[in-house]
Amino acid sequence: MLFDMDGTLVDSERLWDVALRELAIEYGGSLSDAARVAMIGSDAASSMRILHADIGQEWRELGPSQAWIARRMSDLFRTGLVWRPGALALLSAVRAADLPTALVTSTARPLVEVALDTLGRENFDVVVAGDEVRAPKPDPEPYLLAAQLLGVPIERCVAIEDSRAGVTSALAAGAAVLGVPSEVPLDPIEGLHLLESLAGVDLTLLGNLLVRAEAL
Repeated sequence: MLFDMDGTLVDSERLWDVALRELAIEYGGSLSDAARVAMIGSDAASSMRILHADIGQEWRELGPSQAWIARRMSDLFRTGLVWRPGALALLSAVRAADLPTALVTSTARPLVEVALDTLGRENFDVVVAGDEVRAPKPDPEPYLLAAQLLGVPIERCVAIEDSRAGVTSALAAGAAVLGVPSEVPLDPIEGLHLLESLAGVDLTLLGNLLVRAEAL
């Protein structure tokens, strides 16, 4: 099992929204809704490029902006992370069944470590963070790396995602993909199974996704 984090397991996109809009204000600008949507599922560097361009300050270096966001998000993660509907129950069922499980996120490792205080480090055999790959989502590398580290063929993995970038990454890697949109709608595409939430999702449904993917 391959789980995305932000917007999939935890309702953290609203926290990112707070921090990103605060940073834009700090720089004397205002983050547009279109730019904010474009950031969902992206890694930190890509998000800062979008923010800088959106407020007309492309000249800014990425490092200081990423550091500011990391500090603010660390505070928000410690106090504001809330499970998405059905996410904790599904993760608990996956672990009870002793299924190899990975967290595959675009968030950088230091923030992931804070989030794991809520998610539970024991719930994941492998964690692939956004700053630990050469090509982040929507590239397939994060999911391919997670499957490799788990020792499971990617074709035998189910990935659960909420963003377009994440879905694109998981499908390109070759996983069966369950899409549960949070902030941005997901378009129906071949190989993607869409649900409104993880509430009621069980191991039988996940197994059926693998059977369906193998039949394509």
